[in-house]
Parts: sequence; C-alpha cells; structure tokens
Amino acid sequence: MADEMPMLLSELDKAIKERPLYIKKRLEYLERLNKMLDNSETNEQRYHILGELYSGYSSFNADSSLHVARAIYEVAQRIQNEDYQINALMNMAEISGVAGMFKESLDLMKKVNRERLPDYLRPYYYHVYRTVYGNMADYTVSVAQKGQYNRLTDSYRDSILLVNNQESVTYQIVKADRYNVHGQCKEAIAMLEDYTNKHKMEVHDEAILYYTLSNSYSLIGDKENQKRCLLLSAIADMKSGVREYASLRELAVLLYQEGDLDRAYSYLKLCMEDAAMCNARLRIIETLKIFPVINEAYHLEKARRQHKLQIMFICICILSFILLGGVYYMYCQMKRLAVARRQVIDANRKLQDLNNDLCLSNAKLKELNHALSENTYLKEIYIGRYLDQCSTYIEKLDEYRKSLAKLAAVGKVEELYHQLKSSRLVDKELKDFYASFDDTFLLLFPTFVDDFNKLLIESEKVHLKPNERLNTELRIFALIRLGITDSVKIAQFLRYSVTTIYNYRTKARNKAACNRDEFEKYVMQIGSLEQ
Repeated sequence: MADEMPMLLSELDKAIKERPLYIKKRLEYLERLNKMLDNSETNEQRYHILGELYSGYSSFNADSSLHVARAIYEVAQRIQNEDYQINALMNMAEISGVAGMFKESLDLMKKVNRERLPDYLRPYYYHVYRTVYGNMADYTVSVAQKGQYNRLTDSYRDSILLVNNQESVTYQIVKADRYNVHGQCKEAIAMLEDYTNKHKMEVHDEAILYYTLSNSYSLIGDKENQKRCLLLSAIADMKSGVREYASLRELAVLLYQEGDLDRAYSYLKLCMEDAAMCNARLRIIETLKIFPVINEAYHLEKARRQHKLQIMFICICILSFILLGGVYYMYCQMKRLAVARRQVIDANRKLQDLNNDLCLSNAKLKELNHALSENTYLKEIYIGRYLDQCSTYIEKLDEYRKSLAKLAAVGKVEELYHQLKSSRLVDKELKDFYASFDDTFLLLFPTFVDDFNKLLIESEKVHLKPNERLNTELRIFALIRLGITDSVKIAQFLRYSVTTIYNYRTKARNKAACNRDEFEKYVMQIGSLEQ
C-alpha cells in the first residue's frame, strides 16, 4: 500500500491537470441538450430533455439545476401529469437542500402527496428527505434538534433500503452509511470492498462509494486505507467533471496533517473555487472551516522557506566578500583600466539610450504613417464606391421620374399616388445599399467575421444565416472599424435608434473573451494593413 499512495497521488494530480477537459466535455454535453431543448416539438420531449439537463447540472451548478427544476415543473403542469409534477417538486427540493435552503426544501416536499406517490419515485422521495435531514443534523447547533434530525435521517435511510434493489450501488452505499452510523464499520468495509471487486460502476457512483468507504476506515482509525479511498474518490470526482464534492477537501485535511502543505493548500483552493462556481453553500461552509488553518500554515511554511533562502543569500554574500578580498590587489592594479572601461560603458549606455529613443520615435512615426496609409486606402475605396453608388442612384431616380411622368401623362393618378406612397423603392434601395456596404467592407476586410468571433467567448460567437454577408451587429462594428464610433452617426446610417445601437455595443462587450473595456480597441485592429 505504501507504493500505491505515490502512484494514486500522481494520478490525482494528472486528473486535476486534465480537469478542464472533463469540464469541457460536460459543458459540451449540456450545450447539446440545450440545443435539443430548443428544437423539441412537444412538451413530453421537453420534459425528458429537461430531466437530462437537471442530471447534467446536478453537482455542477446549483443555480442552473434549480432553474431547470423549475422549468421541469412548468412543463409538467402544462402536460397535466401528476407524476411529472411530483418529480419536479422533488427536484427543486433536492437542489434547495444542496444549496442550504432547508426550509424551502422541506416546504416543497410537504407539497408531495405521499399517498399518491408512484412506486418508482419512492426511492427518490426517501433520498431527498434523508439528504435534507442529514445536512440539517450536520449543521445545526442545537443538541436536541441534532438528535431529532438524526432520528429522521435514520428513518428515511431505512425506507430507502426497503425500496431499492439490494444489488444496486445506491443500496450498498446507504446500507454502509447505516452501518457507519450504528458503529458497524467493519461490516460496512467488508460489504463495500466486496462490491467494488465484483461490480463495475459509473464514475460518479464510484466516487460516492469510495467516499463512504473512506468514512468507514476513518471511524476505525485506519488512516492509510482512508487516504487510499479518498484518493480513489477524488480521482473519480475529477474525471466525472463535477464541482460539488467532499473527498478532495477531506484528503487535503489528511495531507495537511501529514505535512504535505503544498498539495493540501492547492487541493483546498480548488475545492473553494469549485464550491463557489457551483454555488454549493454547504461545501463552501465546510471548506471555510479548515481553509484558514491550512492557508496560515502554508504561508508560514512559505515564509520559513524564504527565511532559509535569505540566510543562504547572506552566506553567499559573505563568501563573495572573501573572494573579493582575494582579488583586491589585482583590482588596485587594474583600477585605471576599470575607470576607463566604466567610461566606455557609460558612453555606450548613453548611446544605447539615444538609439532606443530614436527607435521609439521611428516606431511611433511608422505607426502614424501606417494609420494614415490605411485611412487613405479606405477612403479611396469608399470614395470610389460612393461615386459609383451616387451615379447609380441618379440613374435610378431619373428612371423613377420618367415612370412617374408616364403615369401622370396618361392620367393614371391613382397608380401615381400609389407609387409615391409605396416604400418598396426605398426598402429595396436600402437593401441594395447595405449589400453594397457589406461587399465593400468585406472586400477590404475579408476575414472580419472570423476575426470578430475570435474576440467573443465560444458560446456567444456570431453565426450568419445562409447568403448573409453581415448582420446588424457586425455592421455596427464594421462602422467602428472604419473609424465611425459615434452611436448617433451609426444609428443614422443603419436607421436604428441610438438606444438600440448602444445596447448592441454593450451586449457585444459583455460577450467579449478579452478585456471588455478594450474590446472595441481590438475591433479597430482587425485586418490592419501590413506595416
């Protein structure tokens, strides 16, 4: 077992390093479900997809889980299926309990009519009550209430055992928990160790089982096996891509007790970050209980190492002075040469400073020349297009005038009035005008759309419709790229209100993958001419 620990620690460190990949897989899975939800055609489909979303967000984001649970309840009401409504209520109660909202959780569970509860939902019903009362027992300060909550937890734990298959992993975990509570830790260990040898489990179930097994070993004082099980549980937690867990926090405490402060601190910091991202209030509270102690010890150890380095530095300095004394005589003989060398170095430094100033000035001048060249180029292109457009509009206006004159000449007053009143000509010309603008702009900046998307977070990238060159949002930032930054001018150009333009600009900054305050600065740099 002594050889196994370093290997498990190394595997855990590797899993933590690869954790972004596991998180990415979960996010991609959730994104696929959300797309399926958007494309769902019936409430029945929406209900089942939302159920998968709820499972996906569980132990990952409490706020999103609660939002999905409420959506499930709304769909269940529209379907008018009582079983679906009961399940949705228990979903909301479960996630409220995880978030520490015990009263809200129990209020929701009271709405569930136990007499009308279908058999397949009874295990879940008992599980929610057992979890809520178990958490309440852990966090209450009243001894009397703690005893009452523990009795209720035992009662619902027994109910879970009655309605679950004895071969299921849920049954094994709950029964082991019961053994632990009643001091039968060896029976729990024997049962779980046997189960792990005979059954292959899902990664998340494996994490929970090994965490329960670590509690059993902890209660009999077997630190080595407790550490082994916590490592296996933490590895499974990392690979399952969840953010709400307990094994890594307890492992950090064990490593702190063993003196491995670096790992303890980094693990506990990750626990704190994940608990905050998940908004799992109970995990935040648990982590905050031990974090200040380990944090202080870590920084004290860091200060001790720095003090040790300072002592070593002083020793090196002393040795350096001794060495300098040995070459003092040589230094005296070469003093004049050293003075001359310093003068040369000073002169070179001044020359280098002057060269640097000159290079800086040249760079600024080059930048200004580049900007001027780019502006000249843009103006030449747009002036040419503008003249062509004006010429085309003059011809179209002349044709339009002639058509109206013909109508007037033959006395078709109503048709003439209809032509004057219609906005089709203006709408068509606007459409052609914007199409011309899009073509001209993309001629100048052919990679603008791709470059603009690179400035946005992955989930907020712009997706154009078929045959669409630019949409409204892209035109706004195309004008900004051309140097038109005034929202009033942009609004006049695109025939929108100033408020709408402002909202587009604000929304885009909020989607930025870079610094939102410098977002438009980066837009201005898209497709710059080669300097």
